[in-house]
Amino acid sequence: MSLRLILMRHAKSDWGSPELNDHDRPLNARGRKAAVAMGAWVGQSGWSPDLALLSTATRVRETWERASGGLDAVPPVELDPALYLAPPEDMLAALAVRTQRSILLLGHNPGLAALAQWLVAETPERVEFHEFPTAATLVLSIDREDWHDLGERCAQVLDFVVPRDLAGQ
Repeated sequence: MSLRLILMRHAKSDWGSPELNDHDRPLNARGRKAAVAMGAWVGQSGWSPDLALLSTATRVRETWERASGGLDAVPPVELDPALYLAPPEDMLAALAVRTQRSILLLGHNPGLAALAQWLVAETPERVEFHEFPTAATLVLSIDREDWHDLGERCAQVLDFVVPRDLAGQ
């Protein structure tokens, strides 16, 4: 039995209020639209997770609030402060203690991009994969029984989408 991991980067955030600290920045209009589109895509594709594991940043929580509306069933949500601007090692540690088979991890770059590149066995031939732009969503299959000790290049790419792919849908 395999695991499914959905890596989603938060949608485009608003830089218009310099008095806000980074953790508290909300989404901008483009980000709000992209979050809804990406959530609808996840739901329509049948990738709905058993758990949503989120950074505590405002832009991440707002991305989830908008994206989760596109899912048939909204899974439980866990906010993990350790995922705010986390490196791959911290994301792997957060996954290792979970028991769900399908997890959506919603966070930040550069950590998400680095984790994606470390996990995938065969890299998609798209420049966006390496950049992992805002709202990028990667769906992986991992042929493992649990999340402990995930190894380098252990995952197969099932799908990879960026908001531009969904424009006009």
